[in-house]
Amino acid sequence: MTDTDKTKDQTVKQKALAHFKAKLAGNLFKHHIDEWDCDIYYRATASMATEAKIMSLTQSGKTAEALVESIVLKSLDENGERLFKDIDRIELMNQADPNVIIKVASILNNANSETIGDLEKNL
Repeated sequence: MTDTDKTKDQTVKQKALAHFKAKLAGNLFKHHIDEWDCDIYYRATASMATEAKIMSLTQSGKTAEALVESIVLKSLDENGERLFKDIDRIELMNQADPNVIIKVASILNNANSETIGDLEKNL
């Protein structure tokens, strides 16, 4: 690999990282959860590390845990800070309405596909 190829590869990597950083810094989406009488904010994307945690649980047959993990990691307040702490998983698993957990996790996990759909409508 020549120095030019290395520079080109580095530039592509820098563009990829800058693109993702811009997505993470973008607008927050908001959804009101009637059952919890609160607004949950979220981003249209999450890091690969976050998605890997959720996918790992799902592939291990731990679907309920994956739904709760989505909520814990992706639910934000209006300032972009996490609403839930890691320790909240246990209470959400055992003391929250499963139907609401499914509803909220579905909203958070489908955020990106909804924005893609909206973009495709505008093409």
